[in-house]
Order: sequence, then C-alpha cells, then structure tokens
Amino acid sequence: MIRNLCPRPLDPTIRSTDNHQATQSTIRSIKSVVPLLDRVLVQRFKPETKTATGIFLPSSVASSPLPEASVIATGPGAPDKDGKIVPTSVKSGDKVLLPSWGGNSIKVGENEYLLIRDSEILAKINE
Repeated sequence: MIRNLCPRPLDPTIRSTDNHQATQSTIRSIKSVVPLLDRVLVQRFKPETKTATGIFLPSSVASSPLPEASVIATGPGAPDKDGKIVPTSVKSGDKVLLPSWGGNSIKVGENEYLLIRDSEILAKINE
C-alpha cells in the first residue's frame, strides 16, 4: 500500500518565490535584524572599481581574494558542551576578513548584508 506523504494537495497558485519576496519586504531597516547565538551580521566593503588615475578595473581584478567586511551586529554567543555561553570574538564596528563563500545574504533596500557564523570569520583586522 502506498501512502500519500503530502497531507493536502499542493496549491499551484502559490510559488516559493512569493514567500521569499514577502520575507524581504518585511525587513524595513537593518537595525531590525538581530543575530542569534553565534551569528554575526556584516556588510562587505565594495571593491574599488577605478584606480586613482581613472582607469576602470574589471570585476575579476577588482574583487579581493578574501573579502573585507564591517561588523554591524553580533549574537550573544553559542553554548559550549557544558552549556556555558561562549561570546562571539568580534563586536560591532570591527573590520574582518571573510571567506569567499558561506553565510546568508540579506538585502535591505540597495544594501546587501551577510549573516555568518562567528567561527567562519577568518581574521579580525586591527588598525
């Protein structure tokens, strides 16, 4: 006997993109996004597209192998194996190096942000 694993028929008028668009439209300000646990909200720096002499750089040259970003907000930290909260290693305003992959992209207006785990941050840049 074959069972129907779907409890109700799927509605063909509902698309997965409709839900995604609704989620994006509810975020009015980046200040309303609060990272949880060991998540860190960052904004990548835009790479330079033009040299000091006015020469435009192609995107393959302009992109850095390790993107730099500014920390916008951090979560409180994640529990360790004993249940104690381990705080994140960065704070708001820090400049960090990120891997070229990973994280979840959040777009608010024209700005793009990245939600990434604290353990995925490669380095903190002290200036």
